[in-house]
Amino acid sequence: MNLSEERTRVGRQALAPPQTPAPRQAPASTTVPPVTAPGVLARARRIAVEVAKFGVVGGSGVAVNFLAFNLLLHGLKWAPMAATVIASCVAMATNYLGFRFFAYRDRASRTRRQIVLFFVFSGIGVAMESALFYVGYHGLGMSGPLGSNLAKAVSIVLASAFRFLVYRTWVFEQAKHGR
Repeated sequence: MNLSEERTRVGRQALAPPQTPAPRQAPASTTVPPVTAPGVLARARRIAVEVAKFGVVGGSGVAVNFLAFNLLLHGLKWAPMAATVIASCVAMATNYLGFRFFAYRDRASRTRRQIVLFFVFSGIGVAMESALFYVGYHGLGMSGPLGSNLAKAVSIVLASAFRFLVYRTWVFEQAKHGR
């Protein structure tokens, strides 16, 4: 090998830029992870699924409520208040099974307390629904077949908002380790 060639190769090599030290990072134990959107999205998704399941059970309960109500009021000619209370109670009983075994099956297991709370809060819901129906049927004169069903529908919707809140909060509580 020729020494002049070796000198030429050495002379043509570019000098590397000086190395700068990397910035110091805080130890992993002192960094705070940022609030992540996936956590918020997961919670929103869980609530959306819960609302959907509540809607399925509630929707079937509404169908039972309307069928019983119309059968009693318009078919068998029962008194309006008796028809709405009995129909609501029949729907309440069928809803318990749907909530316990479908909508809230992942919650704490069935207990005597849970059953008592369900029927106490459902009874309050029936009272709310009946009072609202009374106002519509007697107070606003919604006494025909269409009017009575409209009064029943409005009373169910308003009472269902109350039921959703109390069922998810007190009746079908999440297991303590799941929170």
